[in-house]
Amino acid sequence: MAWSNHSVVTEFTLAGFGDRPELQEVLLVVFLIMYLINLMGNVGMILLINFEPRLHTPMYFFLSHLSFLDISLSSSITPKFLLSLLTGRRTISYRGCLTQIYFYVTFGTSEAFLLAVMSYDRYIAICHPLRYTLVMSQRLCLCLVAICYAAGAINSTVHTVAMLHLSFCASRHLDHFYCEGPLLFALSCSDTSINDVLMLVFTSCMVGTTSTAILLSYGCILYSVLQTRSPGARRKAFSTCTSHLSVTLLFYGAIAFMYMRPAAKRSVKLDKVASIFYTVVTPMLNPFIYSLRNKEVRAALSRVRRKALLMCHRHQDSL
Repeated sequence: MAWSNHSVVTEFTLAGFGDRPELQEVLLVVFLIMYLINLMGNVGMILLINFEPRLHTPMYFFLSHLSFLDISLSSSITPKFLLSLLTGRRTISYRGCLTQIYFYVTFGTSEAFLLAVMSYDRYIAICHPLRYTLVMSQRLCLCLVAICYAAGAINSTVHTVAMLHLSFCASRHLDHFYCEGPLLFALSCSDTSINDVLMLVFTSCMVGTTSTAILLSYGCILYSVLQTRSPGARRKAFSTCTSHLSVTLLFYGAIAFMYMRPAAKRSVKLDKVASIFYTVVTPMLNPFIYSLRNKEVRAALSRVRRKALLMCHRHQDSL
């Protein structure tokens, strides 16, 4: 079925931060730096986990996929925005807009489910430590990750296919720096009731399922920790959870601010700021949260640094 059959509009204009033309160069530099830090931090985390044998555990297996999703989520939006800041061309084709929505929703949904899986992993590690290696087998870990990606693909496919039937015959101006479903619904001259229902149902299921799993896991963890008499065991239990809990709060905090405020209190400028945190800042911070607050990651970084220095010294000696 041809794309052009569904709309007389072939492209949209992304407003971005065009109301502040004096800030375009500053925004380009800031977003480019944040995106590069995001790439280096998350790629570095993936390489560290893959090449450091002591990090070959379920927790870090999930963390490597979290880093991959952070790179993917940010890359589905940021490069296009950087290009528009560099060239001044803010248009995006109808196909490009739907493609961006597809990947953005896929990676965002997958990350939400992965955070829930990681909370379950922490629950087993703290509440059932003797059964941890038996329960969190390699096969189960692979299945859980596959479910996360499948949930993201299903969610995005449903919404994208539903959007193919929308018609746009008036305004093509999107007051954002990337394509987003609700903004397209507002521009459409078609009946968007099906799209609204689908978004409400799927978003409610995703947020309800993942947040319930996270709350139940941490509720059980808190109960188990409070039952422990040893202060050292309590500190160790909390230290293994703080990194994941910090990442989860950042992720869901941005989503709650973006989508759960009353319509009367919504502000386009605040929505853009929240979107920056969700799509750029949070993915950039995640690897640093895990590296700064996690003793095993810090120790692995120290070992890699010592190996690198030793190799440099040997190379110099050979010369």
